[in-house]
Amino acid sequence: MTKYLKAMATTLAVVALIFGLAGCRKAEKTADGQDIYRLKYSIFFPDSHIQCVTAQAWADEIKTRTNGRVQIQVHAAGVLTKAPNVYQGVVNNASELGMSCFAYTRGKFPLMEAVDLPLGYPDGMTATKAANVIIKEFKPKELSKVKVMYIHAHGPGILATNKPVHSMADFKGLKVRGTGLSAKVAEALGSVAVGMSQPETYDALSKGTVDATLCPIETLKGWKQGEVVKSVTDLSIIGYTTSMFVVMNLDVWHSLPQDLRETIAKVNDEWIEKHGAAWDQADKEGREFVKELERPITVLSAEEEAKAVAAVQPVLDDYVARTKEAGLPGDEVLKKLQEIIEEARTEGK
Repeated sequence: MTKYLKAMATTLAVVALIFGLAGCRKAEKTADGQDIYRLKYSIFFPDSHIQCVTAQAWADEIKTRTNGRVQIQVHAAGVLTKAPNVYQGVVNNASELGMSCFAYTRGKFPLMEAVDLPLGYPDGMTATKAANVIIKEFKPKELSKVKVMYIHAHGPGILATNKPVHSMADFKGLKVRGTGLSAKVAEALGSVAVGMSQPETYDALSKGTVDATLCPIETLKGWKQGEVVKSVTDLSIIGYTTSMFVVMNLDVWHSLPQDLRETIAKVNDEWIEKHGAAWDQADKEGREFVKELERPITVLSAEEEAKAVAAVQPVLDDYVARTKEAGLPGDEVLKKLQEIIEEARTEGK
């Protein structure tokens, strides 16, 4: 008993010392005496990817506009939290900020799933702007545990495969990598969906674990997957997107002074368009990369495109039915997205 009491006393003394030191430690200050807030930012993209580069530019801009009061350290390539764990990592404050895909935690964000539906997005800018409209107009309760900085989303998904796909019949039996709703798209087209994140896909394609991947064409360069596929099929007629969140821990957000929050919000608004532009630039470079590798790009005939549109319609219907059952305005969100896409396509003609 005496040994136990001595051990307990030693432990309490150590704890008291730690807290005493913590209490004496002064907060970091800027040259003019303002508090410095250092935040960790977890991103699943590799640091060379244009979206990580754009995120670093966002962090740098915030440091500049806050005169060094907010300093954000980017941790790329999932070294801090892996892609499917980024969101929960922010909620639990493993990192104060995080960027990843809603689709990596399927079912957790039922209203935001609408953005990823195969709606025929013409480009990444349209998808990115549409996603942010949904956030602002519908304020999904599923995101109430974090502070949303902004959303961005890639250009129309294509099919990259180990053999040419010219028709709907060619989809039958293909093992296709997909995430979230893109997995449902693969199934609707007659393929076998295999769920996995982008960091896993290169090896899966090279080893034949999957025959193909549904992805934006930028992925073939940004993640080097063009090296391990032989053909590309243009599916822009049913072009889906994958929407990606940039979120901050809610308690951390509220701990920031009002002037800093206002500054960050202004930078957020500007970076929506920067990320959209980055996706479109990446798609352009991805297409050029595919051509350099001499991978053929197949465009479906009008007849096959019509079949593809009909094939994925049940995915849209299922989304509306599921959200209605859950008491969510999925039908209104879908209608809004279709209006935005139609407007963008009309302006682009």
